[in-house]
Amino acid sequence: MLTHVTAVRYVTGHTLWLRFNDGTEGELDLTPELYGEMFEPLRDPEYFRTFRLDPELRTVVWPNGADFAPEFLRASLRIAA
Repeated sequence: MLTHVTAVRYVTGHTLWLRFNDGTEGELDLTPELYGEMFEPLRDPEYFRTFRLDPELRTVVWPNGADFAPEFLRASLRIAA
């Protein structure tokens, strides 16, 4: 089964709560990943909050084209207890 994000919501700072198609859910702080030309704008908390769940890519995306592979997000997730 291919991994994809089915729900996302903002938590705080650069942390998102995510749910995946296998039912796994939890939080992920993306702060350590926000470097480089594409991800640098996301360091601005206001811009970070402009994310959306793309129905075609089935992952979290931002207006500047930045996104994270759902497999990466799933592997990095802090699983909810």
